[in-house]
Amino acid sequence: MAKTGTTTQGLRAAIERSGYYPALVAEAVEAAIGGEAIGSYLVHQETTFDANEVRRHVTVLVLTGTRFIVSHTDEQAADSTSPTPYATTSTESVKIGRISSVVVSRVVANPEKYVPGTPPREVVLTIGWGAVSRLDLEPAACGDPNCEADHGYTGSSTADDLSLRVSEAGDGPDTVRQTLAFAQALSEATADNAR
Repeated sequence: MAKTGTTTQGLRAAIERSGYYPALVAEAVEAAIGGEAIGSYLVHQETTFDANEVRRHVTVLVLTGTRFIVSHTDEQAADSTSPTPYATTSTESVKIGRISSVVVSRVVANPEKYVPGTPPREVVLTIGWGAVSRLDLEPAACGDPNCEADHGYTGSSTADDLSLRVSEAGDGPDTVRQTLAFAQALSEATADNAR
């Protein structure tokens, strides 16, 4: 389930509708926002299956005039560190100018029959700001198949700060549209900040 909008009251209502520890999530997000006005937001809850357990996770994305705020809340079962179940909430505040990429991947069925404005069946929103990178290395080689020299390593670094996937089948068409609307608002904010 994802909800998007532009008001503090709307954000609070979307968090409450998600039903996922709303008091905890709202307090963390509102503390991170402070007194800034909300430009856009997206609340996305997903359920995952981990061995014999069902786990829930909520991501709240908020765009203000100067910052992009990310909040994640996860629930954990009792373990060696806690005799009772617990939740972990984290927020990160990123200056708009630090966002280096906003990638929107769309999956469209029957592309030969695509009609502009039709929502894709799946959207993956990936946002990079340089906090987390993935480094993929492999041994380097030369063109000589008989060469046994050590040529070191070659690789690539990929920004991997946030990736959020929504689908029409799993989340509904409204969620897909809401994710696209938030992605557009974020892209516009980063373009405005680059001028």
